[in-house]
Amino acid sequence: MQVLILGGSGRIGSKVAADLLAHTSVAITIAGRNLTTGAKLSHQLGERVEFVVTDLSDRTRLEEAISRADLVIHCAGPFLYRDTSVLKTCIERGVNYLDVSDHPSFTRKALAHRAEAEAAGVTAIVNTGIFPGISNSMVRRDVEQLDKPEKIHLSYVVAGSGGAGVTVMRTTFLGLQRPFQAWLNGQWQTVKPYSDREVVEFPSYGKIGVYWFDMPEAFTLPETFPVESVVTKFATIPQFYNYLTWSVARWWHPKLLQTKAVIEFLSHVSHAMTDVSDRFSGIGVAIRSEVTGQKEGQAMRCCSTMVHPDTAISAGMGTGTVAELILSGKLKKPGVWAVEQALPTDLFEVMMRDRGIEINQQLLPV
Repeated sequence: MQVLILGGSGRIGSKVAADLLAHTSVAITIAGRNLTTGAKLSHQLGERVEFVVTDLSDRTRLEEAISRADLVIHCAGPFLYRDTSVLKTCIERGVNYLDVSDHPSFTRKALAHRAEAEAAGVTAIVNTGIFPGISNSMVRRDVEQLDKPEKIHLSYVVAGSGGAGVTVMRTTFLGLQRPFQAWLNGQWQTVKPYSDREVVEFPSYGKIGVYWFDMPEAFTLPETFPVESVVTKFATIPQFYNYLTWSVARWWHPKLLQTKAVIEFLSHVSHAMTDVSDRFSGIGVAIRSEVTGQKEGQAMRCCSTMVHPDTAISAGMGTGTVAELILSGKLKKPGVWAVEQALPTDLFEVMMRDRGIEINQQLLPV
């Protein structure tokens, strides 16, 4: 079978390709704009991989590449700058679709195509990386342990660059651009990004101060599960990066943060800093999901944690998991869905075990 990975020569796209090579027998086409980088990567990955020069703005070449694929995986972020043309082409050509999108505006636009994808028999799943991605499936697994879930608290910490290059920096600063809506106490409320610091204990990293962050999970989780509140918070280590990010969110004029040149400046300066700090902090990730509610008439909380030493590799595993299931025919759900809406827990658990990812889960009284 043929898999097309758009943005496949980037940090995340290349990790998705590596995961598929390890767990499937597919042939992979990685598409990108840089011939030198793409050719070098395809040579490193092996004979089952080829590289083609493709720009998302070149509609004709993009349609040709999509029409030859059994599955398209969109890894060409930042997704704030993307429209849904790739998804629409996949629906028109009857090709299944995945992406590693992480910006709420793109997720909303993608989910709006659910009816068209369902009519075309196309399975399209968004937010399939690590966060969002594996994190969302952890929440689903926790929710299913309770009779009546009431509150979801989802938090992440990333060490340095996370091994994801400058893209993760862009995502961080793009998330500071404006206040966003959070589902709290049964209603939508406006919260400021990187506000309301809260100390959370993560395995391997200890107690870390996490902050509100605008993520797709903030609205897909309350749409998926009947809960009263959903909290999504984020932090980086070393922790002084959080204070720098907080100061940008707090003191910089909003119009500056909505200027692409400013975002690029902040992203490249931050990435240069992490080139140094990564040597000490590592590039790992930790996720903590806690769902509180009722079980057999008693107030209970179900808490799950996961740690991985390389954020980019774990993102590749998250997407590779869903891709493997679609390619094998084990996962088929026509329409456009957030990952927690499409991936059953039993399949998620099998895929995590296959990849050596350990998720610790505890069910405790409140």
